[in-house]
Amino acid sequence: MMTLSIAYAMAPPSGNEGGNPLMAFMPLIIIFAIFYFLLIRPQQKRAKEHRNFLNSINRGDEVLTTGGLIGRVTGLTDDVVTLEVADKVKVKVMRAQIAGKPPVNK
Repeated sequence: MMTLSIAYAMAPPSGNEGGNPLMAFMPLIIIFAIFYFLLIRPQQKRAKEHRNFLNSINRGDEVLTTGGLIGRVTGLTDDVVTLEVADKVKVKVMRAQIAGKPPVNK
């Protein structure tokens, strides 16, 4: 049989054994920066715009709910919005369930 001998090469010790610890974390810092500017920041901006929209709703505004109802605002409280979806048909929805303005029909 044939025997294999394994030789281990040892590198000579160098003076830069520790290295810069900041460079070890640089890839993580770059990935976090990419996530922040591409995902987190735009989501926060949309949430702020939606919050401002919900706070600026007035009677007579036409809104779209997350369930797909389109109606005109007839009553407002802190948490509940009353919508008229047809003649003499009113529904109450939570303010947080209002998605935005309905699309414009042309």
